[in-house]
Amino acid sequence: MTSVDTKTTDTVRPADYLANERTLLAYVRTSLSVMAFGFVIAKFDLFLRVISGRHNAIFASGHASDWLGIAFAAFGCVLAVVGVWRVLVGTAQLERGRFRSSIGTIVLIGSATAMLGIGVVLSLLRLL
Repeated sequence: MTSVDTKTTDTVRPADYLANERTLLAYVRTSLSVMAFGFVIAKFDLFLRVISGRHNAIFASGHASDWLGIAFAAFGCVLAVVGVWRVLVGTAQLERGRFRSSIGTIVLIGSATAMLGIGVVLSLLRLL
């Protein structure tokens, strides 16, 4: 029976750094999209209030859509910071030759996304 050598090389290729930079760009695109989506959510509720004829409700604050839009915009900002942090950590790990994926970051971002998605569903159910 032959064994497979799983020893990693200490040579870091330029492609590894470029992949790390593409990861940052993906975080930037995603964070901008999430912030824009938050803006759309907040303004869509205002649009619904205007077309329904409730003009006096335009200046009312505290609607769920407003808070949900703010939450999405804030989450987009957090994603941008996490993206920069992950790229910096990834670059340092590549230079040491010991790259590891961050399970905690994956779970945190996935959970936050799911919670915001549930908020959107609940907000849409309110419109039914």
